[in-house]
Amino acid sequence: MKYIKIIKDLREDNDMTQQEVANYLGTSQTMYARYERGANEMPIRHLIKLCKLYNVSSDYILGL
Repeated sequence: MKYIKIIKDLREDNDMTQQEVANYLGTSQTMYARYERGANEMPIRHLIKLCKLYNVSSDYILGL
């Protein structure tokens, strides 16, 4: 699950908090933190929104 490190690095590189990203995704900070820890798998709809937020491809986030 290489995407776990990538989504955390993208968030930190963009000087965003977990709360800010969670608000953008329409989820709670707790749930977003679980995505970053790998405790929960991220839904496709959130992957798509993160691609738009960070202006990257899904392949990049997924490490492909």
